[in-house]
Amino acid sequence: MSAVAERLADIRARVAAACARAGRPVESVTLVAVSKLKPEALIRDAYAAGQRDFGENYAQELRDKAAGLEALAGLRWHAIGALQTNKVKYVARAAHAFHALERMDVARELSKRRMEAPLPCYIEVNLGGEQSKSGLRPEALGAFLEEARTLPGLRLEGLMALPPPTGDGEQARGHFRRLRELAREHGLTGLSMGTTHDFELAIEEGATLVRVGTAIFGERD
Repeated sequence: MSAVAERLADIRARVAAACARAGRPVESVTLVAVSKLKPEALIRDAYAAGQRDFGENYAQELRDKAAGLEALAGLRWHAIGALQTNKVKYVARAAHAFHALERMDVARELSKRRMEAPLPCYIEVNLGGEQSKSGLRPEALGAFLEEARTLPGLRLEGLMALPPPTGDGEQARGHFRRLRELAREHGLTGLSMGTTHDFELAIEEGATLVRVGTAIFGERD
């Protein structure tokens, strides 16, 4: 068993345990293995261990990896980073889902360029009001959703957030709970939240997708 396969097995066991604590079926959570800046060989190791969902932050890297690994049946690419309009075409062609929708010009361009089934999207919310982070303010969600729901090339699945880093589990839990409440208020069910450091708390608070990179592939250079 490769090192990646061993780490994947550990993460899956932790996902299952968090689901059990929350009284949820393990199938209700999708594990997205964040492979940004990692070589294709490691993605192949994870794929051989049964992993099918992979997350990429950079549109051109997603494009190149999708082309290089197109022979791997059932592999699903999740675009999880901020997107500029001049890179939209790569995500529209290759992505299974987009987790960082926050700009209407990007939404319109994605809808226009999506040729297959509508692209599942998660709207990024800036829960902590951090100037260094992207994402919509919670009070701006309603107007954004109203317009985005008219775009035929998109399917709005839910919300995404990267809460402020904290060593306080209860504070992190509060951010995840707030995102869950916002999703419910706006008639959305998907919640893309939780990373290597806090995915178990996120699952306990309703995450439907968790994005785990370092704990699977190791530290990035």
